[in-house]
Amino acid sequence: MTVYKTFVSRLLLQYVVGAVIAIVTIGGLMIFMPFSLSQQECYLIIGILAVSVCTMLVLEAIILKRQIKPIKLAFLEGVDSFQSMQNVYFRAHRYPELAARRILGPHLFGLMLPLVGLTLLFIHTGQLSIPYYYVMLVFVTGALIVGMHTLIEFYLTYNYVRPVLTELCTQSFAQFGRELSLGGRVFIPLKRKLRWSLFLMGAIPLLLYGLCVQFGVEGWNMGRITSYWYWALGVLVIGLGYSFIGSRLLTREIVLPIQHLYERMSDVQIGHMHTGASDLFSDEFSRLVWGFNHMLRGINVQNARNNQLVESYFATLAAALDARDPYTAGHSLRVADYAVLIGRLAKLNEREMNELRQSALLHDIGKIGIRDSVLLKEGKLTEAEWEQIKEHPVLGETILKQIEPTSFMAPILPGVRSHHERYDGKGYPDGLKGEEIPLFGRIIAVADAFDAMTSNRPYRAGLDRKTALAILEEGRGTQWDPYFVGLFVEMMRRTELDVAASKE
Repeated sequence: MTVYKTFVSRLLLQYVVGAVIAIVTIGGLMIFMPFSLSQQECYLIIGILAVSVCTMLVLEAIILKRQIKPIKLAFLEGVDSFQSMQNVYFRAHRYPELAARRILGPHLFGLMLPLVGLTLLFIHTGQLSIPYYYVMLVFVTGALIVGMHTLIEFYLTYNYVRPVLTELCTQSFAQFGRELSLGGRVFIPLKRKLRWSLFLMGAIPLLLYGLCVQFGVEGWNMGRITSYWYWALGVLVIGLGYSFIGSRLLTREIVLPIQHLYERMSDVQIGHMHTGASDLFSDEFSRLVWGFNHMLRGINVQNARNNQLVESYFATLAAALDARDPYTAGHSLRVADYAVLIGRLAKLNEREMNELRQSALLHDIGKIGIRDSVLLKEGKLTEAEWEQIKEHPVLGETILKQIEPTSFMAPILPGVRSHHERYDGKGYPDGLKGEEIPLFGRIIAVADAFDAMTSNRPYRAGLDRKTALAILEEGRGTQWDPYFVGLFVEMMRRTELDVAASKE
């Protein structure tokens, strides 16, 4: 409540100060003219001013009440939903722009139009002996003063509304447990704000000076006026052009580094962590660039450590599984290496390669749930025992689903569940066929089969590589994906030829 009252009182104070300055200036130009007026004309001008000021105040009150109503309700009556609070928050962010529109509206249309319109009417009826040209100068001067008031009001309102935004955020968190945010919305683009502000700050004083000199011209001789405006127009064109070009150049110099940093942050947001801002700026933005790059280096170092921890975590789980059976020691690591080799040949991207390796490392994690009497049995398994072994892909998926966050483990689950599916649909646990089998499952199936065939077991010796590769080729399109078998077999045979050639 205190924050709202302070906000309103500051708004009213700055408005009253600006309005008084505008009224006094324009009223002075109308009353203290550089030529004599009769007493009746002075009273008539004062009456015109009074009507114009009243019109302005009425319009101002109506618009102010409408603009501030949502914020007033939020503080005095409260809101019943987070969405309503969010709408008030957006409204408060837009309030500097709304304040600027309010000043331009009531001042320009509420004050100047009645003033100029009534004055022209009384000149036309002969009740005022004021030159039309002077009325035009008053209107232009009033418009410039309104522009100055609008610019000042705009930036002061920015300062006054910030405590309101802070209080709204506090109320939202306390009432709904959620934080308010613009979500990246831009209500008032910096480029437009700076460009117009800088231009008006350069143009308005120049125009006012030209008009003030014109007000001082004696006699209102048309020859004098024409002569004055010949040289004044040249000066104004040069000055306004300088203000326009200068405002655009300065705006570009401020917006360019901000846009550059925003683009780099967008890169980071989509995962391009090795991007960096270019150190192209020699002003205070160089500190922002240095700070951004320093922060990014810190994030990359932390990410590297996190990745090492994750890799160690997966490798430890795989080693713990392999330790249960001395005859399968290193199986998970070898399968992961073979799977990565196939993935590289298939031109998977870096993210997919990382997820494939993790899935391959843990493809047999479900065997933790199989009893030692079954898992370590040296003889032939019974049908019931074989059914228990066939449960390990589903057990593995179930175990990994318990790890938080679930979104982190989700990409590797399909490979764990489906690495014993067959390309012809005769595998387990789901009997998937062809490309219905997840990508990682089809790759790991080839790697797992090759390592299983070439590793020693208690009940048999491992096959030589040539024989194992021949078996893989024989099972292309039936047991295994023909594309991945082809890639793997071709690479392994080429490697053997290279080794044989080097020995010769």
